[in-house]
Amino acid sequence: MPLFLLSIGASKTSISLIEGIAESTASLFKAFSGHWSDKIGKNKPFMLIGYGITALITPLYALVRFPIHVLFLRFIERIGKGLRTAPRDSLISNSVSKNETGKNFGFHKVMDNSGAIIGPLTAFILLYFFPLNYTNIFLIATIPALLGVVSIAVFIKEAKSVKNKDNNKFHLNQLNKKFYFFLFIVFVFTLGNSADALLLVKTAEIGINKSYVPFVYMIFNTVSVLLAIPIGKVSDKKGREVLIILGFLVYSIVYFFFGKFNNLNVFLCLFVLYGLYSALVDGSQKALISDIVSKNLKGTGYGLYHAVLGITLLPASLIAGLLYDHVNSNAPFYFGSFMALIASFLMVIFVLVDRNNKRKNNVVQYCA
Repeated sequence: MPLFLLSIGASKTSISLIEGIAESTASLFKAFSGHWSDKIGKNKPFMLIGYGITALITPLYALVRFPIHVLFLRFIERIGKGLRTAPRDSLISNSVSKNETGKNFGFHKVMDNSGAIIGPLTAFILLYFFPLNYTNIFLIATIPALLGVVSIAVFIKEAKSVKNKDNNKFHLNQLNKKFYFFLFIVFVFTLGNSADALLLVKTAEIGINKSYVPFVYMIFNTVSVLLAIPIGKVSDKKGREVLIILGFLVYSIVYFFFGKFNNLNVFLCLFVLYGLYSALVDGSQKALISDIVSKNLKGTGYGLYHAVLGITLLPASLIAGLLYDHVNSNAPFYFGSFMALIASFLMVIFVLVDRNNKRKNNVVQYCA
């Protein structure tokens, strides 16, 4: 997508803004769909509609001629993502035992990123033999999009969940302070976590053949796939918080060196580390939410989590794009590195406060 946008005249700021608006749109629907899925006690209908919208929009990219057209299509397509994401995570969380939540979110990530390996590899082959023929890529991408909808309709069964009759009167205080503190940490981190598009843009600008850029991104997804389940199992046994802190620190290192260097060999190593960060953080964050949110509010909790991610991505992408275009190509990466360091520090405080609260509760129970 970023290379396609560059080919039709989009600037770095435009690319970041399009991604930011698209994800922020999705975020509003994530909160809505998560809350609604809790209310009716069903997740599958939201997944069918959400993935169905993506399948319908994908081939229309082949008709695009200007960046504004991409913005319009991404806006609609992200509505689909917004409808499906929180109910999907809720379904996963309610389908497994609590002591295997990390492993199963890791498995979901493996499946998600395996598709993200085969996709870029296919794009690499197509771009290599048919340079800049993005029309064929979007048409071919429609096939797996449709197969995904069929898979949900035929093979996915609704998880047993508790219908939350009180969700008509939902108040923010139904979710605990620990959850909101974690959301604040996610907000801080995401403010420096601009779209991956800029990583690909900078990699492309060092002079490599454009057809190799999807192949470079495939390295990130491959590492994430290989590590997601093992790291998920570790989170089930040792806890999620330490892995999230480690992941934030790895991210900070990756972005710092993306700012410092302009060398393909260095970038290849950094994409390996970026895959490690993804494996450490993505599944662990979702598993942590599963731990601290009650079963009848899982959809609402995941909806708010994804909403924070999406809403924050708009200012994050805009800041990164402006820094890239008006300061230099290194500035957005230094900014992202700094915000990740702050988030890791806040996560340490999160762990210390949680342990202190547990200690106080144990003392109270002992005295009682």
